[in-house]
Amino acid sequence: MDFDYTRYYMRGWLMNFFGRNQLAAEAFEHAFKANPKSAQAARHLAAIAAQKKDMAKSEKWFEAVVQIEPGDGDSWFNLGFVRDAAGKKHEAIAAFTQSVTILPNLDRAWYGLGLACAATGNHTEAVRALKEAVRLQPMNGISYYQLGMAYYHMHDPENVEKIATKLVKFDPKHAERLMHDAERADLLHLLPEPLR
Repeated sequence: MDFDYTRYYMRGWLMNFFGRNQLAAEAFEHAFKANPKSAQAARHLAAIAAQKKDMAKSEKWFEAVVQIEPGDGDSWFNLGFVRDAAGKKHEAIAAFTQSVTILPNLDRAWYGLGLACAATGNHTEAVRALKEAVRLQPMNGISYYQLGMAYYHMHDPENVEKIATKLVKFDPKHAERLMHDAERADLLHLLPEPLR
């Protein structure tokens, strides 16, 4: 048993539990130095950095996690999330793609992939990813809205209408937003009376 690692890791865990993030980060860094194969210490460091909105540091630690545990789909998702938040859309796409390859039912990774693809102007891939997101979470209005907007940017009014028609049944507010943002005033009659 590595007593230095265990001592620092437990100190980090306790400091984190009590909200002493700076002390927790220092302890987890010592733990990682004692055991550079500790994905868990790196995960904690990545999460603490993300809470502080230090996306560059968080990215570095999530990269360490996926290097140690390349089959960890959740950490690939988290890496994609922090890259996306830092404006690194292409790098985010690569991480989200790894995540959905490992965990094909992780709807939030498909959603993140779809948004990142849309942000780079690749609306065909955005549609593909967002279709998976809505398949996995069929009552998620924001995912349907984003899918409708991806179709709009592809100049596909027929599919915008299909999405709006479906969306109005369970999330009329996002349906109204889609109709407005996709310049489809002709569909406003589908909305319930108070939203028209």
